[in-house]
Amino acid sequence: MELTKTKEPVAPRPALPGAMSTRRKVTDQTARVAVTLSVLLAVLPLGWLVWTLVSRGIGPIVDIDWWTKSERYGGASNALVGTLIQTALAAVVAVPVGVLVAIYLVEYSSRKSLLSRVTTFMVDVLAGVPSIVAALFVYAVWRTTLGLPRSGLVVALALVLLMVPLVVRATEEMLKIVPQDLREAAYALGVPKWKTILRVVLPTAMSGIITGVMLAVARVIGESAPVLILMGATRVMNVNPFAGDQQSLPLMMLQNYNKGPSGYETVWGAALTLVIAVAVVYILARVLSTFTGPKTGR
Repeated sequence: MELTKTKEPVAPRPALPGAMSTRRKVTDQTARVAVTLSVLLAVLPLGWLVWTLVSRGIGPIVDIDWWTKSERYGGASNALVGTLIQTALAAVVAVPVGVLVAIYLVEYSSRKSLLSRVTTFMVDVLAGVPSIVAALFVYAVWRTTLGLPRSGLVVALALVLLMVPLVVRATEEMLKIVPQDLREAAYALGVPKWKTILRVVLPTAMSGIITGVMLAVARVIGESAPVLILMGATRVMNVNPFAGDQQSLPLMMLQNYNKGPSGYETVWGAALTLVIAVAVVYILARVLSTFTGPKTGR
């Protein structure tokens, strides 16, 4: 008698660990396309802006007189020097204040203390204050109340109000990511707190702090509201920020724009010069952050 073999049902083959279902593949491709389109939407206007700026502003700045002579003689050196002086003065005041405030908030204060909460609130408020409001505040104090004349120093004071919250926030975030173990190790060796902050915490966070400071400088260097309200224009070189009118690139752009089509070439040249200055600051921040990072070599 012959026995017939019955076929047993074949169990479905388990999916390989690396295999993806069709639904997951479609979802993955859709997300990839959406992200790529978002990048293109963000990059294309920026590229268009840079191309327009370079193509229209390259004419004036390739002339050596643009960098070496003042506006009276067809250059822009007085505006460039004035912008750099005002920004440097603001940084001299804003950076130490901002770093010390951040050190207080992270290292010394308790989150529940009244002073800490008031300081955090004021920093948040200052971070959202428009530049023209800061300029009007300085004008009310400097010109209306004290009756003092316009100068580059007054513009720097307005820029300080705009820089301080940026420096505080950047420094605060960098100090927070310093491992607590480093502090505790220093305390265990008997190092006082102030020396631990100075020798351990700040060097560890220095690269990020410098990057934040440079980005704050790049943020305020092109502010136009303070120079429009707090300072008079001049076509000659003035390297003294404490007396007399002092030119700046944003003010130079506005003056030439008001001249009509005859001044548009100078406007684009000044705008490109301002962008170059910001790019130099950004590159400087990257270089400094590279050399000031924590040394991890054995």
